[in-house]
Amino acid sequence: MVVIIAEKPSLARNICSAIGGMKKQDGFFEGNGYIVTWAFGHLFTLADIESYNPPPQGEKYWTMKNLPCFPDTYRFELKKDKNKKTDEGVKKQFDTIKQLCCREDTDIIVNAGDSDREGEIIVRLCIENSLLSNGSPKSVKRLWLPDQTPETITKALEEMKDDSEYDNLANEGFARMYIDWLYGVNLTRYATLKSGTLLRVGRVIVPIVKAIYERDMAIKNFVPEKYYAIVSKAETNGKPVILQSKKKFDKNQFEDAQKLADSYNAADAVVVSVKKKKDRLYPGKLYSLTKLQNVLGKKYKMSMQDSLAVVQKLYEEGYVTYPRTNSEYLANAEKGKIKRILENVAKLGYPVEFKDNKTIFDDSKIESHSALTPTYKIPDKNKLSPDEMKVYSTIMRRFAAVFCSKPCVADRTEIKIDVGGMEEFTLKGTVIVEPGWTKYDDCSLKDKVLPNLKKGDIVNTDFKPTEKETTPPKHYTIETLNNYLKNPFKEEKAAQRENSEPEENGFPVNDEEEYRAVFEGLELGTEATRTGIIDNARKSGYILLKKDVYTILPDGIFLVEALSRMHIGMDKYKTAELGRSLKKVYRGEIQVSDSTMLARKEIEEIFSGKLIEGDSDDGFVGDAAGKCPVCGKDVRRTKFGYGCSGYNEGCKFSINGIICKRVISIDNVRKLLSEGRTSKINGFISKNGKPFDAYLKLENGKVVFDFSQ
Repeated sequence: MVVIIAEKPSLARNICSAIGGMKKQDGFFEGNGYIVTWAFGHLFTLADIESYNPPPQGEKYWTMKNLPCFPDTYRFELKKDKNKKTDEGVKKQFDTIKQLCCREDTDIIVNAGDSDREGEIIVRLCIENSLLSNGSPKSVKRLWLPDQTPETITKALEEMKDDSEYDNLANEGFARMYIDWLYGVNLTRYATLKSGTLLRVGRVIVPIVKAIYERDMAIKNFVPEKYYAIVSKAETNGKPVILQSKKKFDKNQFEDAQKLADSYNAADAVVVSVKKKKDRLYPGKLYSLTKLQNVLGKKYKMSMQDSLAVVQKLYEEGYVTYPRTNSEYLANAEKGKIKRILENVAKLGYPVEFKDNKTIFDDSKIESHSALTPTYKIPDKNKLSPDEMKVYSTIMRRFAAVFCSKPCVADRTEIKIDVGGMEEFTLKGTVIVEPGWTKYDDCSLKDKVLPNLKKGDIVNTDFKPTEKETTPPKHYTIETLNNYLKNPFKEEKAAQRENSEPEENGFPVNDEEEYRAVFEGLELGTEATRTGIIDNARKSGYILLKKDVYTILPDGIFLVEALSRMHIGMDKYKTAELGRSLKKVYRGEIQVSDSTMLARKEIEEIFSGKLIEGDSDDGFVGDAAGKCPVCGKDVRRTKFGYGCSGYNEGCKFSINGIICKRVISIDNVRKLLSEGRTSKINGFISKNGKPFDAYLKLENGKVVFDFSQ
């Protein structure tokens, strides 16, 4: 008997449909030599700290007394049932899985988790925990599904490999899970106890929030600068010819700008070359999940969470391929399947043909899954919801554009104008002659018609100094944040740019750098995890998504600045280093323990205090700092600094935790309250941005600067 364990009930139903003749039982289907059962996503979760390090007797809440925690062996336990009914839920379903795996007539168990590292370990944990007490050997196979059509499922059942061939994928999944646990439970508790506020500290969530914080702070603190550009808009042959010099002048150089404009106007502006050629414009590549979400966010203001939910549903219904892919290419082995899909797409009226070229089929650009495409199974558009129609249509139109039999042809014109040998100006224009694939997929390239000029023509000029102003960076959008997270080490200018993907303008691009970053693990999060992490940041109140624009919220500002004071450096560099280690686990170059050790070392440094620079340790919320100089009650560390415990009785004495951008340590506060003056504190920053050093002293119950020696 073959027992198939699907990750979700929906996949179990699709497998049963492909096999046929299955009868519903309590928690599984059976028939034709198969038993199909299911999990509900994760049935198991990592045990919490208390399972390894029980708190001291009497302690009911989080405490530093059982931190940090570094398990030698990680323990898993069944998730708590959300459904409290005794006959339903996680425990009941796992008991069913266990009984089926341990049946005497069961000789093959099939891991049918989603085809990624998460799906691999979800079902592995079910199988391993089911067979712990079973002595008889079982063969474990892997059902790997690029889509959920009956044809694909039937073929995959015939070609199953041993699950052991996916050990490296599982090891990468376990390493990620352990690392996220180490950061999550240790640093979330540590940061929460220090700050007095629940702070969610994670390997990916913090750098995401930090990126949005830094962009918004750059916008907030941006001071526009005026400058002068030299611009001519004079008409030639009745058409304006706009020429803008590459030379710029600051706001105090108007006279210099005017002199240059005068010299340009005094010289002849001559057309030195006119080049015209017909050229083919190419469609964008097939979609990865990120690129699809970029388009849906920009065009329909659809959040990443919503777009993922819709494309996941289309996948589960067999209409599109596996969505959590980081590739925009197809595998060479899929050419036969694509020809079959094209036959059905042609029936919808799209003029398509099979194309065999490297811009579509490239095994070197695929890690686990090919690009998102429609399957041969075409939905009834009248039965799709409006959002489902938007998502499916977007995928289908890009597929049709890539395989369109009619090329997009454009007239390209390049005119070069020399002004007195002092500067050469280039005008570029494009006019689409044959729309081709652009009729089926969006193309942001618009016709730009140039004036009718020929070589040797004299162009009229009227150069003038034109006042312009530098502009601040733009807020992150779904598109630009996704592009940043895919490769956070691209130059900042590219990360900020709207429409930064040239393929959206119909031109092929060299994407070697992007795929190198993905395969090396340099991205922040993955296609499978980013959407959920960003949504968690939004639900936690750290960031706001309005239409398709992200902005930081007060709780997000507090998170980033509080972690900075604690010297918890969860930045893109640290996250990328961990991402690299996970890819090495996947390639079998290092062990799971080697990867988790990187996280352990950093956490040990944080708890040891080695990362605290100078006199900046502000202790934990609730720590006693001394006696109030006003009423004599205890002064304790608070969320924002230090305050008198007699506040409810009317005492208003307090000390800010940060003064002139300098953290005030609890040791200095203790000295201030006991001796009337702190040690000399270095690193204050004035309102004008100048650093200074000073003492703090008490004066009539208030804290003031003391510059005496």
